[in-house]
Amino acid sequence: MITINLKPGSKRARAGSSLSGGLSALKGLPSRVKDPWPMAAVIICGLTVLVLAWIGISTASKRNTLETQMDAARAENRRYRAFLVEKRRAEAARDSVLIQIATIRAVDDDRYVWPHLLDEITRAMPPHTWLTEVAAVTGTDAGDSSMVAPVGVQINGRTMDLQGFTRLMRQLEDSPWISQVTMLSTQTVVEKGRAVIAFVLKSSYDRHGHARAASSGGR
Repeated sequence: MITINLKPGSKRARAGSSLSGGLSALKGLPSRVKDPWPMAAVIICGLTVLVLAWIGISTASKRNTLETQMDAARAENRRYRAFLVEKRRAEAARDSVLIQIATIRAVDDDRYVWPHLLDEITRAMPPHTWLTEVAAVTGTDAGDSSMVAPVGVQINGRTMDLQGFTRLMRQLEDSPWISQVTMLSTQTVVEKGRAVIAFVLKSSYDRHGHARAASSGGR
C-alpha cells in the first residue's frame, strides 16, 4: 500500500524528535551506569594496548635500524681485519728483506776490503818507492768496544829519499778508504850497495769510504 504524506512538516518533526531523544539518552547514560569501574578498566586496557602497540612498532623500527648498522660495522670489521693481516704479512716480508740486505752488505763489506786497500796503496805510491810487505793487523776501536774492529794494515817498504816517504803518507791520507796513517819506524839500510830508507806504516780501512768518495766526487 502506498501512503502519501500530505503534511511534510510532520516528518521533520519526527527527525528532530529522534535527535533530541538520542541526546537525552546520552545525557542519561551516566545515571543509568551503576558501577563505572568496568568501563574504566576497558578504557585503560584499550590505552594499554595502544601504548604497547606503539612501543612494539618503534622498537621494531629501531631494531631494523640497529641491525643495518650492525651489518655495516661487521663488514667494516672484516675489511679492517683483512687489512691488518696484509699489513703484518708486508711487515714480515719487509723485515726479511732488510735482514737479507744487511747480511749481503756485511759480506760485501768484507769482500771488497783488500781490493780497495791494494788499489788505494797502488795509487799513492810515488816514484822510486816500492813495497816489501803488506799485511793485515788486528785492532780494536778504543772509543767504542761494541763497534766492529777496524781492518788494520801494516805497510813495509823502501824509498830512495825521505821526500818519497812523506809523499806516500800524504797520498795515503788523502784516500777515502784509508785512515789513521801512522809511521811506526824509519831507518836507513843498505840494499844492493845503495843506502835506502826502510819504513813501516800502519793504517786502517775505512768502511765508510764509499760515502766519503761520493761526497767528494772521488774514486
